[in-house]
Amino acid sequence: MASSSRCTCRSSASPVPSSSSAATAPDLRVRLLWLTIFRTIVTTLIMGGLALQLIGEHTRAELSLGDVASFGLIGASYVFTLINGVLLRAGRVGNGAAWVQIPFDVLLAGAVVFVTGGARSPFAFLFLVSIIGAAVLLGTRGAVAGLVGAALGYSLVVGWQLSSAAYLDRRLVSEVGVQLLAQLLIAVLAGYVGEQLSRTGGSLSARERDLRALTVLQNEIVRAMPSGLLTSDAYGHVSFANPAAEAIFGVPSPAMLGNSLDEIIPGAIGAPRGRRIERRVQTPRGELILGLSVTPLAGGEGLLVVFQDLTELRRVETELERIDHLATLGRLSAQLAHEIRNPLAAMRGSAQMLASDGAGGPSERLARLIVRESDRLAELVEGYLKLARPPPPQLAPTRLDAVVRETLELLRSDPAFAAVPVEEWVAPVSAMCDAAQVRQVLINLLRNAAHAVQPSRGRLRVVVDSRDGVPTVEVWDSAGAIAPEDLSRIFEPFFSRSRGGSGLGLSTVQTIVQAHGGHIDVSSSPETGTLFSVKLRAE
Repeated sequence: MASSSRCTCRSSASPVPSSSSAATAPDLRVRLLWLTIFRTIVTTLIMGGLALQLIGEHTRAELSLGDVASFGLIGASYVFTLINGVLLRAGRVGNGAAWVQIPFDVLLAGAVVFVTGGARSPFAFLFLVSIIGAAVLLGTRGAVAGLVGAALGYSLVVGWQLSSAAYLDRRLVSEVGVQLLAQLLIAVLAGYVGEQLSRTGGSLSARERDLRALTVLQNEIVRAMPSGLLTSDAYGHVSFANPAAEAIFGVPSPAMLGNSLDEIIPGAIGAPRGRRIERRVQTPRGELILGLSVTPLAGGEGLLVVFQDLTELRRVETELERIDHLATLGRLSAQLAHEIRNPLAAMRGSAQMLASDGAGGPSERLARLIVRESDRLAELVEGYLKLARPPPPQLAPTRLDAVVRETLELLRSDPAFAAVPVEEWVAPVSAMCDAAQVRQVLINLLRNAAHAVQPSRGRLRVVVDSRDGVPTVEVWDSAGAIAPEDLSRIFEPFFSRSRGGSGLGLSTVQTIVQAHGGHIDVSSSPETGTLFSVKLRAE
């Protein structure tokens, strides 16, 4: 009752074992396990049969020698099975363990047949079972070995029985011949089936290993993908999310599983198949721009969504477009400003001469008006020139908290600013910056905030802090007056929603911050207010 544990030698050309290959160690272990279980069941049934036989013979007062021998054989079988179980549990499985099964099964069958009637024993079929078990374990070789052992064992039992008989029973000889022929046929058939079982088992084991390796490789590829990947079932519920998807959304995979795909990526279920599209998605990390493609899974039982976070890429593209636009405007502004400055200086000088010649008369008033408007125009032209060609910052270690306090003190002399309550959350933080230019940034931001909150009698807040080692200055107002569609344009030159505004203040602020190697962000809504966050370089 045993399967081949011969060495599986596979050529490099084929992963499938040859017909002579035996079972691998794990396969042999499984076969030995089933053989042990089967032997235990058969032994228990034999013991039950003998017990019923003894119960039927209630006239006997004590057990015969044959009965004792039968139960002794059953006990030996249990002991052998127990030893096999211990060896299997310890992993000590090899060819030796398989070959030992054959003589034991033949001996057990011969002993049972001998004590239960010899050639006419109802348990003579056990020899056939031992041949089948040997073929299952060791293929053709096991079938041959089982046949030799069974034929020899059966012949010895019959020979012993015939040696003590008074005459030769021809019918008994015929039954012995039939039994030996049956053993031969069973050996041929079981050997063939066992060999096919070994070959098929080896092939299946190889394919199982290949499938397992392919599955591991696939899982590693999916985990290592920089792109997010989601799959859904036929009902549109998320069935899988890879680690990149967790990182992009900021949500663990278990929290996404079972949710509708449209809840995570709106419009994904109805998106065109196989085409690249973009979607804006709200996540715990904020609004993201995703580039994604949606493909049906094989068989149409669900969808595969592959996506990337394009938020930073689109921001950089927008920033590059703005810089290019600013460069064009800067060149144009510089040329116009240069052409305007000289005539403007001449006009102002002439107006001053007219004012001095017409002292006390109407012409003096008009001349001074010209001078005043010329000064305003000159200041505007100077602003254009600074925007086009800003002076490089003179970087030095600077206490941002001191610059903020000085700027607030300066602005409190402005009646429009003095009426607005200002909260100061200022920590001692230093940065490499130009104090004068940073002060100009703060003046622009604080004045804009004060103008925004005056109608609603709102409030301002100034924060100086270090965020992850980055010096940060924040100016917040409670108005939240910047419309969502204006957030992407407020740093453009000449863009302003304020009445009388030049549209240069915030553009100048961004130019100064970028010249410092820093970054400025803005967010605004009526619920949360408007927040400008300026990040500078640390010392």
